[in-house]
Amino acid sequence: MAIILRFVDKNGFIKKRFFHVVHVRDTTALTLKKEICAIISRYNIHIENIRGQGYDGASNMLGEWNGLQALFLKKCPYAYYVHCMAHRLQLDLVTSSREVKVVHQFFDHLTNIINIVVGSSKRNDELQYAQKEQIENMIASNEIEIGRGANQIGTLQRAGDTCWRSHFQFIYSLIKMFDATCKVINTISEERANYKQRGDAEGAYQVLTSFEFVLVLHMIKEIMGITNILCQTLQQHFQDLLNAIHLVSTTKSLIQKLRDDGWKSLLDSVTSFCRQHEIDIPDLNARYTKAQGKYRH
Repeated sequence: MAIILRFVDKNGFIKKRFFHVVHVRDTTALTLKKEICAIISRYNIHIENIRGQGYDGASNMLGEWNGLQALFLKKCPYAYYVHCMAHRLQLDLVTSSREVKVVHQFFDHLTNIINIVVGSSKRNDELQYAQKEQIENMIASNEIEIGRGANQIGTLQRAGDTCWRSHFQFIYSLIKMFDATCKVINTISEERANYKQRGDAEGAYQVLTSFEFVLVLHMIKEIMGITNILCQTLQQHFQDLLNAIHLVSTTKSLIQKLRDDGWKSLLDSVTSFCRQHEIDIPDLNARYTKAQGKYRH
């Protein structure tokens, strides 16, 4: 368990410092409270001077009667509990996105792709080598510029639901390394002796190179590009409530604007990406007309 203290120094400035890390035999509220009290008492910090608590949203932490915050409130009524706003935002984004079936399936496909591509050090090396070849070819054809810190070779990062920013980083890196990722998956599907590996890779390649997948990939990138700014800002060391409320309002407005006016630019980006990577583009006008006919009928 990590313990971080937020305090006011003798000059009146708010400070936040990593304080201690302690092994706990379990994560029940009583055990956590006992260990926290033992640590801070060791350094002559008095429980009655606590003026705030901040944890995640697990039931053992925020439980109204027996959660950790409730146990401290019984001892010190001014130790008000605040659920980390950045963490709450991330949980809300995960939950709301999973409610959309297409988006839920999209993230399942993403997890499958990353397990295949960077599931071993050998495959990760293949991904980086494919990136190196792609960058060299693009430099040779003057498609990209060179410079210090530019054109870095990276890898696909695993995404975690408790850190929504990791999803944005994963999606951004996948778009950037799309050709290299396709090449590695295609190689696995053609050359691996294990039939299961070949089958998994072939299925992942078909998903990855489908118009529907690319469309959702770019749509989620646009949405997360907006929410990621808010996530990062809420985690800054110096932030006040009024500015945070303003940022939330701005984020909602930007998402609404994307919803109302962003379809054409999104579709243009997707079709351009598909042409660049030789992905089949369906006749969207025909689909739209057919859908209208079904609606009228």
